[in-house]
Amino acid sequence: MPRWSNHSAEVAMDERAEIESFISELEPGVADIVRAGRATIRTIIPEAIEQLDRADRLVAYGRDRSYRGLICALAVQRSYVNLMFAKGTQLPDPRDLLLGTGKSARHVRLSGPEDVTKAEIIELVAAAADLTP
Repeated sequence: MPRWSNHSAEVAMDERAEIESFISELEPGVADIVRAGRATIRTIIPEAIEQLDRADRLVAYGRDRSYRGLICALAVQRSYVNLMFAKGTQLPDPRDLLLGTGKSARHVRLSGPEDVTKAEIIELVAAAADLTP
């Protein structure tokens, strides 16, 4: 993740506009998934800082603007979105939803906006937020 500037209300407003601009450039189906993901994540973790990494095509949510504070991110692919969890290996996953082989990160593939509102996805986001105080 890139280095982020200090957070302020003005930066947050500019960032939201930049995120909305980024989403408007996506394929409609993928844009719908990102919008649904944003709404769900903001409901579960309203205090999270939302930030865009345009180069990596992701919208990240964290306690601060560092990788250490990262909770989760919506990573945009061509026809779907991965919901990435920075501390995914530490999350309870009784339904074996989490994918990936990295040292700590894991992800869930979101194929449609309805995937974001499934109880098991909501539980993962809430658990990820609890792991990052």
